[in-house]
Amino acid sequence: MIKSLSINNFALIDQTKTEFGSGLNILTGETGAGKSILIDAIDLAFGARASKEQIKTGEDKALIELTVELSKSFPINLLSENGIETDDNTLVISREITHSATRSRINGVLITQSYLQTLREYLIDIHSQHETYNYLQPRTHIDLLDQYGDKQHQKLTENIGNIYSEYKQTSSELDFAGSNIQEKEQRLDFLKFQISEIENAKIENPDEYESLMQERLVLLNAEELKDLSFSSYSCLYSQDSSIIDILGQIENKLVRASELDKNLSEHIELITSSVINLKDAADGLRNYSESLETDNEKLVQIEERIDVLDKLKRKYGPSLSDILDNLEKFQHELIEIEINSENIEKLSQKLKMIQENLKISAGNLSDSRKKLASVLSDLIQKELIKLEMPKVQFFIKVEDKNEILSKGKDDVEFLISPNSGEPLKSLAKIASGGEISRVMLAVKTILAKADRVDTVIFDEIDTGTSGKTSQVIAEELVNLSLSHQILCITHQPMIAAMADQYFYISKLQSENKTSIIVHNLNQEERISAISKLASGSSDDQDALNFANKLIQQANEFKSRINLVKV
Repeated sequence: MIKSLSINNFALIDQTKTEFGSGLNILTGETGAGKSILIDAIDLAFGARASKEQIKTGEDKALIELTVELSKSFPINLLSENGIETDDNTLVISREITHSATRSRINGVLITQSYLQTLREYLIDIHSQHETYNYLQPRTHIDLLDQYGDKQHQKLTENIGNIYSEYKQTSSELDFAGSNIQEKEQRLDFLKFQISEIENAKIENPDEYESLMQERLVLLNAEELKDLSFSSYSCLYSQDSSIIDILGQIENKLVRASELDKNLSEHIELITSSVINLKDAADGLRNYSESLETDNEKLVQIEERIDVLDKLKRKYGPSLSDILDNLEKFQHELIEIEINSENIEKLSQKLKMIQENLKISAGNLSDSRKKLASVLSDLIQKELIKLEMPKVQFFIKVEDKNEILSKGKDDVEFLISPNSGEPLKSLAKIASGGEISRVMLAVKTILAKADRVDTVIFDEIDTGTSGKTSQVIAEELVNLSLSHQILCITHQPMIAAMADQYFYISKLQSENKTSIIVHNLNQEERISAISKLASGSSDDQDALNFANKLIQQANEFKSRINLVKV
C-alpha cells in the first residue's frame, strides 16, 4: 500500500507531499490542473521511462519518493537477495531525474530499473488510458487470461516457455551442424594446421622468449663477461693490495685501537661484516668467470629457437601468452565444429523429443486456458451486468493457431456483444466510451481480486459514463477497495462521494510561474468540490445540497457493507 508520495521539481510541481490511506482515495480537480501528474510520478517511481523534460523548468533535477507498506504476502526474499533491508515492512522508493541520468533507490540502496519492474508486479497496478488501448488489442488478451490462472496454470505457462526455449536452442544447433558442410571442412583443416604449428613448438613457459634472449646475449658476450668478472674478483681478493687485504689491515689496526678505546668496537664489527660480504662476492665472481664458456653450438640452437618463436609471434602473438591463448581458442573452435553425422542424428532425436514435449505441454496449457476462459467469461459478464449492461454477452475465444510458440498454440481474444441481437465482436470494435470504461473496470476488478498487488490505480476509468452507470461504477470501486488500496482520478460526483480520502488538485498561477497544489479535503471541503464537479460551481445551493446528499448515500452504502471508516 502506498502510504505517501513526495514530489520535488517534477513537471509543474515545486514541492508536495501527499499521504494516502487504505480504501478508496479519490483525486479530482479542474481540467488541466495536473491530476495525472501524480499518477505519472508514481509510475516513474516504479520504473517507467523518465525524460529530462519532466524536470521543472529552471531546476537541475526532479525527485520522487514513495513510501510503501508491504503486505504479509510480499516475497521478502526479493529484497534480502538484493541487499535491501527493512525492519518495519516499509520501503522508501526514490527516483532522481537529472538532465543526464536517472537513479533509483530502495531504502537507500541503488537498484536497476529491471529489478524495480520486478518489484512493481507485486506492489501496484496502474490502469491508464494507454493501458485501456492495450487491453482492447487481441495480442494482450492471452496474457490477461493467463494472469487469472492459479499456480498450476502459471506452472504450465512457465513450462511451455522453458520447453520452447530449449526447442529454439536445439533447432539452432541442428541448423548450424547441418549447414555449410564444405566451409566447415575447410575451416577444420585450417584449424588443425594452426593447432599443429603451435603444438609442435612445444611452448611450456610464457617467459621462454625473454629467457632465450638473455641467454643469447650472455653467449654473444661470454669473453668480455669472463674478463670483467675475473678482473672484479682480482680487485677484491687475489691481487696485491686487494680491497679485502686493505680492509683486513684496517681491521687489525682498529682491533689494536679498540684496546685503547672500546668505543671503536662497533666500527670493527662493520668492517668485519663488510670483509665477509666482499669475500662472498669475490667467490661468486670467480665462480661466474670460471663457468663462462663460448658455446657456438648452443648459440646456434638458441638462435634457431628464437626464430621459430618469432614466426609464431608474428602469426599468433605478439607474446607467447597470446599464442597459448589462441591455441586454446583454436582447440575450442575445433571441438565445436567437429560435428559428425552421429552428432547430427543425436540432435535430430533430441529435437524430436522436445517437439513431442512441446506438443503435450501446449495441449495441457490449451485445455487449462479453455477451462479458465469459461470461468473468466462468466465472471466478467456478471460484473458487466452489475455495471448496467444487462443484455451483455462476454466470451473469451481460445482457438488453435496450428503453430506452437513460447506461449503455446492458442489465439485468445475477448469478444463482446453489448446489446441484444448484436453479434459477438472484438473489444477493439466497441464504439462507446462508456462501454469501454465499464469493460475495463470489469476486467480490472476480476483480475485484481486474483492479483497479488495491494494498490490499483484508475486514471479516469469513468470516461463516457454518467447517471446510474456512474453510481454502479462507484459502488464497484468501493467493493474493490475492501481488498485493495484504490487511487482513482474521476470527474463523476457519484464516484467522488465514495472517497475514504479526497484529494483536490489545483493549479496556482502567478507571474511567469505555474504550480500545482494537492490538498486533502475535509468533510465541508468535499461537499464544495463535489458540488463543483456536478454543476461547475461551488456556490450553487442546489449543487451543494446534491453533493451533501451524494455523500450521505455513499456513507449509507458503505455502512451496508461494513466499510464505514473510524
